[in-house]
Amino acid sequence: MKSWLPIAADSHFSLANIPFGVVTTAKFQTPRIAVAIGDHCLDTLTFSKQGGFSKCNGLTQQQLSVFSEPTLNAFAALGRSQHRIIRSYLQEIFKENTPYPEVLSTNKALRKEALIPLCEVKNHLPMAIGDYTDFFAGRNHAHNIGTLFRGPANALNPNYNHVPVAYHGRASSVIVSGTPLHRPNGQVLPVPEATTPVFKPCAKLDIELELGMFVCRGNEFGKPISVKDAEEHIFGYVLMNDWSARDIQQWEYVPLGPFNAKNFGTSISPWVVLADALEPFKTSGLPNEVELQDYLKEGKTDNIIDIRLDISLKTNQGCINNISKTSSKNLLWSWPQMLAHHTITGCNMRTGDLLGSGTISGFEPGTQGSILEQSLGGKTPLQLERGEARSFLEDNDTIIIRGCAGTTPGELVGFGECSGTILPPV
Repeated sequence: MKSWLPIAADSHFSLANIPFGVVTTAKFQTPRIAVAIGDHCLDTLTFSKQGGFSKCNGLTQQQLSVFSEPTLNAFAALGRSQHRIIRSYLQEIFKENTPYPEVLSTNKALRKEALIPLCEVKNHLPMAIGDYTDFFAGRNHAHNIGTLFRGPANALNPNYNHVPVAYHGRASSVIVSGTPLHRPNGQVLPVPEATTPVFKPCAKLDIELELGMFVCRGNEFGKPISVKDAEEHIFGYVLMNDWSARDIQQWEYVPLGPFNAKNFGTSISPWVVLADALEPFKTSGLPNEVELQDYLKEGKTDNIIDIRLDISLKTNQGCINNISKTSSKNLLWSWPQMLAHHTITGCNMRTGDLLGSGTISGFEPGTQGSILEQSLGGKTPLQLERGEARSFLEDNDTIIIRGCAGTTPGELVGFGECSGTILPPV
């Protein structure tokens, strides 16, 4: 699809995408909804006030009010069918041969006021997040980590292939890309054979390359979401870095799992790629050799989204090192399966709830989604440019995660960046 707006062929914000986010500018300080397109974004509030949605059939005046909100929650709550209508309409508006030329000719504000260069906006968290659950759906990661600590024969726990394992994270410390975070302090064992901990800054600070999914509509308390209906509850996706304090985690996780090792920060990319934009990239994920419980059976194999993912590490010297390239095809469980399992007890999801995929890794060197895996628990440091090396992250290191679906120039569907810089402990 060609646009009257110049869009680079390698832009992740092509017409095939239309991701939604929340921004402010020097002109308006109250957060408002925007759509990324090329190297610009569309201020949907200004566009709406100027009659930009006047030709959008199926959108009521009351539904238009969602563009006055400071988060995407009200827009998300409209549901998949309305997201589809609005996304398709905006694609038509930006097409080179738009069927709505009168909207462009009479709406001078579209180009003068509603279109803003991305370099002039500040991104904010796109959703008001009520709850955050992080899954463990990357089987290769689970196997790699399990092998480090228990050996290959006992790498996966007996339940792994049967149930989508997860833990409840901390929603209040989910932060938008570009937000720095401090190295956490906590209890750690001074040496492996010790039995008494010391309190000190984390020495094994790590990353976890993940995808995140936002819920658009919840379910009534006590009524599970069927795996076959779960797609209608999915709003869209973001990149995620679930920062991890490995030494703190090792001491605290028995018997109830991660706590302070995870709650100090989880970074997400600012633009939510709608579920419909990634629908064409569905494919098969990792095979599951066990017989699933009926509530997890989808009846299809093309249930995983094919997204190319990479991680870069920028050091204090300014060198940017690509440390991993992998694919979201390295997931065992699909998002509908995760939703179905999360709600099988009757647990009620809500608009804006965030689910993480768990770390996405391959088996080959340079395809793992955490430094713990790549450095073999810190024993084999990553070799970087200018003679630097990393067993784990150092202060002032910056991690940058990128992701993109599709290979056709002009039709790429990406997320922008998910980045964060580690500051010294407080």
